[in-house]
Amino acid sequence: MKKFKKLIKRGQYVGSKWSKTKVLLQNKLIRKYIPKTRKLNKRVLKSMLKEFKMIYLKPVNGTAGRGVIRAEKLKSNGKKTYKYQQGKEKRKFPSVSALYRKIKKSKVKRPYIAQQGIHLLKHKNRLFDLRIMVQRNSEKEWETTGIIGRAAHPQKIVTNYHNGGTPLSFKKIFKSHLTARKTKKYKKTLKKFGKDVAGAMSHKYPKLNMLGVDVGVDKKLTPWIIEVNTNPDLYIFKQLKDKATFHKIYRYAKQLKRA
Repeated sequence: MKKFKKLIKRGQYVGSKWSKTKVLLQNKLIRKYIPKTRKLNKRVLKSMLKEFKMIYLKPVNGTAGRGVIRAEKLKSNGKKTYKYQQGKEKRKFPSVSALYRKIKKSKVKRPYIAQQGIHLLKHKNRLFDLRIMVQRNSEKEWETTGIIGRAAHPQKIVTNYHNGGTPLSFKKIFKSHLTARKTKKYKKTLKKFGKDVAGAMSHKYPKLNMLGVDVGVDKKLTPWIIEVNTNPDLYIFKQLKDKATFHKIYRYAKQLKRA
């Protein structure tokens, strides 16, 4: 913990998902890529399930996918049911009230946000998202230094490596979705996107020097911002067969005194 605090002092840490969302919503170019997000209460749960059918519930302050819940509104033969999943636990409830009681019990009085669910692309029938690493270079300019795919555990809803997710190269994770040429072009687009997000965040928090931008991609290849991590894990990139990206990220982190 002492080492963590020491490293963070050399950058800037913003833990609240709600605070980070509000900052990004102020940027005209970025806001259209942010899923609708509200502070969770029973009324918000009901209205967002009515609008989106699937939403994610997340602790305002939380890491590594811990405490994340997926809620869904299902309808079969005119009958409504509400589905709950946290980790590998899955439950169904007959009403929003029953679902909310379960959620309240799970979140243990912690403040939560409700976020519009995005139907992500899949890799071998597993949900995946992307971590875009953005760091200040020697000229103090933002630079995207790596992008990695993260496939969720087959029985889970989060992609985090420390929660059973599998790190995969960008090329591998898009192999069944894009041609080699289009994959290269899309990666270039996301590199710029990562820098744009970092620019928007540092406008409010100027001492930021390293970000992990977590992006979910839908069938139209829209990059949705799931979360922005101000203390991103470098070592997930070490899991890739090609170590060049990790070495670059680590070198930049050392220069920033964050490793």
